Amino acid sequence: MIEVEHLTKYYGGFLAVDDISFTIEDGHVYGFLGPNGAGKSTTMNIITGCLSATAGRVRIDGHDIYEEPDKAKRLIGYLPEHPPLYLNESPREYLRFVGEAKGLRGEELQRQIAEVVEKTGIAAVQNRRIAALSKGYRQRVGIAQALLGNPRVIILDEPTVGLDPLQIIEIRDLIRELGKTHTVIFSSHILSEVQAICDEILMIAKGRLAAFDTPENLEKELLARNELRLTTDAAPDELRALLAGVEAADTLTVESETPTRSPACAPKGRISTRCPARSSWRLPAAAMFFWSCRSKRARWRMPPSPSRWASAWSSASFSATTPPTKPPNSTPSKRCGMNKAG
Repeated sequence: MIEVEHLTKYYGGFLAVDDISFTIEDGHVYGFLGPNGAGKSTTMNIITGCLSATAGRVRIDGHDIYEEPDKAKRLIGYLPEHPPLYLNESPREYLRFVGEAKGLRGEELQRQIAEVVEKTGIAAVQNRRIAALSKGYRQRVGIAQALLGNPRVIILDEPTVGLDPLQIIEIRDLIRELGKTHTVIFSSHILSEVQAICDEILMIAKGRLAAFDTPENLEKELLARNELRLTTDAAPDELRALLAGVEAADTLTVESETPTRSPACAPKGRISTRCPARSSWRLPAAAMFFWSCRSKRARWRMPPSPSRWASAWSSASFSATTPPTKPPNSTPSKRCGMNKAG
């Protein structure tokens, strides 16, 4: 649907977009993700034909944006970061003006205005002055004008910026609905927002395309790996066999071939762990360790099979780490206020 090849843009000596290439397929929601100043808005302005490129080529459904601008721009509906609204007009008056500028007339114009008013949820305020509308409704009016003319591609530049949480949720729901009938491209610097809406994400940093993939694949690649350190007296071969069925445990390193006690810095009867990032998986029953006490010494052992976990746990003895109880005649603590007379 959209082909971008070696797109480059200089502002004087400043390189805003650095040799970006990608392809947008029809019928999906795409997100441009990156910090402020990364080049998202510049790239969108070039794709829509609002800004010339220093080098590179953009095709919309096979039409070059510079060589065939009329045919290419008819396929695009664009909402800039700051919607170009006439504040003294009502939404209906403004949409009529935009529709006529796009070549719509008569019954077709009225039909499309009614459709976009219903789709964007501005029917209740369509006859009020735009200056009196909230920021959320102004964004909806801006999206409505982008929908006029039935474009195949909707491009939205940070449509949720400056909105309150409720308005953000409403705009996100609207973008999801638009994604069912249009190809939607929108930009944001909020990761959670892009993850919640998009089918694929384009990450832009310092004018370059850093990544282009689905949210699930990007999360796997970019999140820090989790590490779980265990102390056990099980044999290395037995440990590897029991952990072989754990899908998330792709790497197993045995630091010592001989049984060792739990680390001195960890309490007895606990596994010493280090997790640099949030864990997204759980160990199954086959990888659980159960408590075993022999000669008043706490150790962790691996059960030979998951089916024996319950029996192993029920037969375990916890006497080795049971905290000592106070003698019945011990003096109450004065700090707790337990020494009052009577």
